Amino acid sequence: MVKIARWNDDGGTHAGFVAGGNCYALPPGHTVNTLVEAGLSEALKLADETVGSAPPVPLTRVTLLVPLVPATIRDFVAFEEHVEGVRKSIDGAAGVVAEWYEAPTFYFTNPHTVTGTGEVIGIPAGCTDLDFETEVAAVVGHVPGSDGRNLTAEEAHRHIFGYTILNDWSARDLQRREMKVSLGPCKGKDFANTLGPWIVTADEFEDRQDAEGFLPISMAVEVNGEQIGQDLLSNMGWPFAELVAYASQDSVVKPGDVLGSGTCGSGCLAELWGRNGAQTPPPLTTGDVVRMTVEGIGTIENTVGARREAVTRIPAQTRPRNRVATAK
Repeated sequence: MVKIARWNDDGGTHAGFVAGGNCYALPPGHTVNTLVEAGLSEALKLADETVGSAPPVPLTRVTLLVPLVPATIRDFVAFEEHVEGVRKSIDGAAGVVAEWYEAPTFYFTNPHTVTGTGEVIGIPAGCTDLDFETEVAAVVGHVPGSDGRNLTAEEAHRHIFGYTILNDWSARDLQRREMKVSLGPCKGKDFANTLGPWIVTADEFEDRQDAEGFLPISMAVEVNGEQIGQDLLSNMGWPFAELVAYASQDSVVKPGDVLGSGTCGSGCLAELWGRNGAQTPPPLTTGDVVRMTVEGIGTIENTVGARREAVTRIPAQTRPRNRVATAK
């Protein structure tokens, strides 16, 4: 299995490959992003060369970092079960809106606040309903001769370089207020997202896909050692190739772009709040440990830190609706 990672050890920050419990650093000048920009075939060749020649460093002696610097992060909402539960929690309405079935929907989240496994995630100012979202993300890589525009699903499939785990941390009370304006979410989401522990190259999953392109791999999440939810990635409404293709329509996907699946069924607290009619299990608090495991990829784990105490809302000023400037 080819796993591509970034890590810190006594020698500094490195990028390279993880195999057999060891890390093998790429030659100087190479990063995970340069691998993605080179494309999957070239990355696999370099993996063979590096694992065969670089000195091994035990995985137990390194600190894993975010596996790449994302160019963009698009986060889809591709699981019907999640949409159903969260709509009940956020809007108080039952069912799934008809528009969800018509095409995939995504939002752009913040690539500058991405965190790695093991990092502490602080609670944003004003938040009392901190939540997690259990997702898988596809990483886009270079395909020779393609500009990444208006891709078919077949073409988009070749652009998938690999997969990683995504935790889209969510401040539900902030999100709930923001989405009443029919825009966002913004501060309910942009404070943190976690990717990791590494990227597993797409070729490792080719024989796992079903005839429609879905991946029936297990996803699970625990809080403080207690399982909260479990689902199969194949319960998405669209396979990843169709998500990548949709993102490229009248637009472009580039190497280093990250596309999240959206939260799996029972993969967050808000969905369960909607189904249970109460905040059970309770929102995350300082000291809670969130652990996500995806079959064939691995595990990420983060601890919830302290809440930042500050007032960040800026109320609008009521202004006259003059059409002509008043004279001074």
